[in-house]
Amino acid sequence: MPRCTCDDFLIFLRNTSEMPRDMKFLRELRFLSLDCLNRLASQIMAKDLRLSVHNFLKDSRPGAVAGDSESGGMLEYYIPDYILIPDSTFDKASHIPACPVIVFINSKSGGQLGGELLKIYRTLLNKNQVFDLGEKAPDKVLHQFYVDLEKHKQSGDSLAIEIEKRLRIIVAGGDGTAGWLLGVVCDLKLPRSPPIATVPLGTGNNLPFAFGWGKKNPDTNSQSVVAFLDQVRNAKEMKIDSWHILMRMRAPKEGSCDPIAPPELPHSLHAFHRVTQDDTLNKEGFHTFRGGFWNYFSMGMDAQVSYAFHSERKLHPEKFKNQLVNQSTYAKIVGEQGWFFASLRHPFSRNIAQLAKVRIMKRPGQWEDLQIPRSIRSIVCLNLPSFSGGLNPWGTPNRKKMRYRDLTAPYVDDGLIEVVGFRNAWHGLVLLAPSGHGTRLAQANRIRFEFHKGAAEHTFMRIDGEPWKQPLPVDDDTVVVEISHFGQVSMLANPFCRAKSIQDPSSPYVPEDDDYDSNEELEEEEDWEEKRKLGAADTFRLPEGVDIAHLS
Repeated sequence: MPRCTCDDFLIFLRNTSEMPRDMKFLRELRFLSLDCLNRLASQIMAKDLRLSVHNFLKDSRPGAVAGDSESGGMLEYYIPDYILIPDSTFDKASHIPACPVIVFINSKSGGQLGGELLKIYRTLLNKNQVFDLGEKAPDKVLHQFYVDLEKHKQSGDSLAIEIEKRLRIIVAGGDGTAGWLLGVVCDLKLPRSPPIATVPLGTGNNLPFAFGWGKKNPDTNSQSVVAFLDQVRNAKEMKIDSWHILMRMRAPKEGSCDPIAPPELPHSLHAFHRVTQDDTLNKEGFHTFRGGFWNYFSMGMDAQVSYAFHSERKLHPEKFKNQLVNQSTYAKIVGEQGWFFASLRHPFSRNIAQLAKVRIMKRPGQWEDLQIPRSIRSIVCLNLPSFSGGLNPWGTPNRKKMRYRDLTAPYVDDGLIEVVGFRNAWHGLVLLAPSGHGTRLAQANRIRFEFHKGAAEHTFMRIDGEPWKQPLPVDDDTVVVEISHFGQVSMLANPFCRAKSIQDPSSPYVPEDDDYDSNEELEEEEDWEEKRKLGAADTFRLPEGVDIAHLS
């Protein structure tokens, strides 16, 4: 059939009130320009025919129909099929989108919200630019996308060039899902990495909250999604530090020391895993594990509570369908493990100082020992000012501490990680007080944990919301965990962003003169600690929205 023009369609439509039986004829609409489609839609008189053509155009060309304000605006985010599908027919576009997006959604996050959000995005955008992470891994999707994009660029396709310049990524899920995408983008090593916006669908939602996207699960209607896309379009880019974590131990004579995840909890790509034999980090006779994080690494009390909660939820999912029940279960776990009265239930021999020697590096090549108070049972290496649901364990040091202890405000791109300690669950409650904070231990660009031989059979660790149980060989004094700076990645930040950039003079931190030092850094009076009853940091009580599946 010869290619039809806009006038051909108008002549046909003016003489009929029924849908054409030959759908090949109707499919020719896809080849018309947007101006022709708008002209065509405005002159269709028969209501039923107008509705049928409108629906067909909406399915095949989102945003093509005049008068459809919702889909019309979607053209600014739309990526055509020939860019997304390998070896598809080239379709010269007449419109360059202002903010082309690729959307990744964890359909199992947030109860049923992830699945509902997936449907809405696929309705508003090209369904081929919206991916369910349960069906397609983001590393494969983005690798193929950039391979095809490069081919189009080499052929002189101006749209491909502009899409690469303007591309933004949206990821909907928990902190583990967001970390997965951040790791994938880092591994691509692109000349220009696309910035990432996060939709909060998880438990703590620390990454979305830190960059102004909130921590409550979003509404799943078209208006809310359109409003979110508009925010993505207007958001500013902000660089944040990436951190690499490496653990190495002598290969055990018997048994395994591989990380043990909660039952069936899938780890993100950059959660702890053993390196391959051909990896440059591999060392003969040793087991080497690596990972990456952008928000925090923690070890001890908070990771143990998180691990128990994830395990319980996977074993008995029927008990985790009501938010109040979920919250009471989390609080029950904290109480059962004895963290509110840790000095009675957990001997000092199991604290961080007894478990490992800690060393930090503030200047290249200069390691120094970090003195850890013997009462510290949880240690957090923090990159963002949002931990376990939006609380800030580091706070903002007052002028006195900044001067005498060489401390600074926590910037997300200064190449420094904040090291904070907690004694027990009551200590975590201090974060709810004005200017409250944990025990500030140090700021460094590198930190190293050297585990004492036979100190414990295992410990608990957590990366960006992903907990695991880490076995420790009892006859090995070479177990080392080392965290180091590993470049930067771009995030998208809203005006309500809590994260601060050292490069942005418009939003400096203001030191607080009345720093609420309820837990003076080296104080170890356990009786005083137990009387603290102010509320609860999310890590030690119950996080919001804990009824999610898979990634936290």
